[in-house]
Amino acid sequence: MTADTAFLVRAPGRVNLIGDHTDYTGGLVLPMAIDRYTDIRGRYSGETIALTSIDEALAVDVCPDVTDPAVVEPAWGRYVAGVVAEFHGQARCFRGEVSTTIPIGAGLSSSAALEVATALACGFGGDALALAQLCRRAEIRASGVPCGIMDQLSIAAGVAGHATLIDCHSLTVEPVALPDGVDVVVQFVKHRTLAGSEYGDRVASCAAAEAIIGPLRLATLDRLMEITDPVVRRRARHVIEENERVRDFAVTLAAGELGAAGALMVASHESLRELFDTSTPMMDVAVRTLAATPGVYGARMTGGGFGGCVVALTEPGALSSGWIVHPVGGAAFVAANDAP
Repeated sequence: MTADTAFLVRAPGRVNLIGDHTDYTGGLVLPMAIDRYTDIRGRYSGETIALTSIDEALAVDVCPDVTDPAVVEPAWGRYVAGVVAEFHGQARCFRGEVSTTIPIGAGLSSSAALEVATALACGFGGDALALAQLCRRAEIRASGVPCGIMDQLSIAAGVAGHATLIDCHSLTVEPVALPDGVDVVVQFVKHRTLAGSEYGDRVASCAAAEAIIGPLRLATLDRLMEITDPVVRRRARHVIEENERVRDFAVTLAAGELGAAGALMVASHESLRELFDTSTPMMDVAVRTLAATPGVYGARMTGGGFGGCVVALTEPGALSSGWIVHPVGGAAFVAANDAP
């Protein structure tokens, strides 16, 4: 590619069907990349990474040698700067515009999609796993949130028509086909951001549990009484049981046993509410309402919690509100002088 080459980068959002607050302990998750996208359209030119946004009033202009992404203004530019910093001065410079159909602050990984799109625009040429690892590091640098790798890897390694069973320890991705004749419906509840939330406290609690009983991805429930702190014990119980629910969900989904899969989603939500304290009253009402609706197999909050969205597995057309989302392939880069 030469200077002034036009390009288009497209990165999908993601919805997590089951397996929350397990990724940063090396556990199991089952998200899917969805047909809502963040696009960067631009041209390679100049000496900085300069972006405007259809959704944000202020533009971003980042030098390739940026060292402290967390202080970049405006705030949305920190995710861009975090990615650029991971290139250690070797990012390709360009000017472009960001647009997105992923609702911002809804828990559908708009920030991770921006990171992945930025990395591809900056010239990243590795595989999906390396791309996700770079973008996870970028988010931690930019936001201070000690996130796991689920969001970035599900976006980078999405498979059309499939959810992805991700082992966040071995970093393997196993496609799980979404059965025919089922809708995945997302309903927005309340805006949220993980920066400044209690997310970091949950990570610390899990680390405290692992200091006592070892990796939670390997732990069994009979070890829980070794944890004397009742809050830490509840957090550990959620992670241990959630990993098992993810395994069971993958089996039931693949077998088309949608009632059983839906019941696991409801159980996951109850655990996030009662043991992990990441739900909210509004989300609880939304899940109860969905679960009681004819044609709905199951529902749960999705993502890190403290607001955001709920997701439901339903018969086709069972719900008249929300967004029906479809599983799509991962992020992609197109270089062409006539790119839109």
